[in-house]
Amino acid sequence: MAGLSMSSLAISSEEVKDFICSSCKEQANADFYCKTCLKLYCGKCIQLHDKWFRKHSAYGRNDMKKWPVSKEVEEFLLKCEAHKDHKIEMLCDDHSQLCCTMCAFNNHRYF
Repeated sequence: MAGLSMSSLAISSEEVKDFICSSCKEQANADFYCKTCLKLYCGKCIQLHDKWFRKHSAYGRNDMKKWPVSKEVEEFLLKCEAHKDHKIEMLCDDHSQLCCTMCAFNNHRYF
């Protein structure tokens, strides 16, 4: 998935991540995703995209389930909660729990 980017907006003490346009230099928030181009577009850039690529299907925010998961979100979801420097790599069938190798070694082994 080439060219997918996220921006950060500070709201009170929390940070909200959002996708940014792949095309424009204004770093505007993306409101559309083109599955053919594998790029995100803001409202302004999607108009040009639609003129040039009439047969492409762009998905708006109401269809975000069709958007790709950004690399940052994917890495966050795969990170072990107990061991932040390890990725989730296993499923413990006995505990029905996803875990990293450290968790598996320390908490999910048989004696």
